[in-house]
Amino acid sequence: MTSALLHEALAPLRSNPEASAVLFDIDGTLAPIVANATESRVPEPTRQLLIAVARRYGLVACITGRRAADARALVSIGTITYIGSHGAELLKAGWTEAVLDPSMREWVDRIADFRRRADTAELRRSRVRIEDKGPIVAFHWRGATDEQAARAAVDALASQAEAAGLEVHWGRKVMEARPPVPIDKGAGVVNLLRDAHVSVAMFTGDDVTDLDAFRTLRKLRQHDELAHALCVGVRSEEGPPEIVDEADIVVDGTDGVRELLIALVAEADEPAGARDADQPAGVGDADQPAGTSEVDEPAGVGDADQPGGVGDADEPAGTDEADDSRGAGVAADADQPPGAAGAAG
Repeated sequence: MTSALLHEALAPLRSNPEASAVLFDIDGTLAPIVANATESRVPEPTRQLLIAVARRYGLVACITGRRAADARALVSIGTITYIGSHGAELLKAGWTEAVLDPSMREWVDRIADFRRRADTAELRRSRVRIEDKGPIVAFHWRGATDEQAARAAVDALASQAEAAGLEVHWGRKVMEARPPVPIDKGAGVVNLLRDAHVSVAMFTGDDVTDLDAFRTLRKLRQHDELAHALCVGVRSEEGPPEIVDEADIVVDGTDGVRELLIALVAEADEPAGARDADQPAGVGDADQPAGTSEVDEPAGVGDADQPGGVGDADEPAGTDEADDSRGAGVAADADQPPGAAGAAG
């Protein structure tokens, strides 16, 4: 896509940034896909651009299959919102802990039991990696010595998950076992935008699970709940063809997403892509150490006005539990209520 076409597609957001929601998947979108998801990183130039986008637009959020606290630790921007576990968790800016959708709570222990039973010596020999996502468990076979054998082991687990009453979802060399609850990235988008007071929304993603967000944005537009919706597909060798087919515009890989971010923060009279990619508008020298701006608050450090009982601000990112009496996407004030944590581990 040319810079001019990208600039034109983004015009509804750029013309009214305060009333615009800018939403991103993380893996394969902001961060390149890697063999081991625990080693994933958002490149620093991309992160700095996302900081600039957060300063300019009314609502900026990452919607991911990762746990919300893990997503914040990965992106390392404390003043944007994270929707984790495909819409099941909400972690707002300034909160130290995520809240879990109430409909998922009763399944947390059952998912944990399935995860423990699946973690056999045979599975480990296949080099299948288990990822604990709280109310979801994922099985990755990317990078296994024999990916075909590892996939066969995951196929067997998928059958066991369905027999246990769980739902099976497939992604890029990953299978997830989820509760039979209507939670996906589309539901996460609906809950996030419900009281957000935005009229324009954009979602950018690269995988099958992102299609739910695409379709939901279009439904919101059809029902006049949004004045404009933009679905951005991220093209990749492994990505599903539906991402390209159902997108309004397509960018190539994480480098294309970086160009998208540059266009979002370009000055009104500056052609998209004209600025140095390492120095977006509104951001100082790209060599400035991470954490020196107020936007780049360390993960897990809450607002000083946040009520007591929601966790020590010095607690490392990703250690928080994610249960709460309020649902993922209940659009509450940024002050998280006391006692928000529970037993989502």
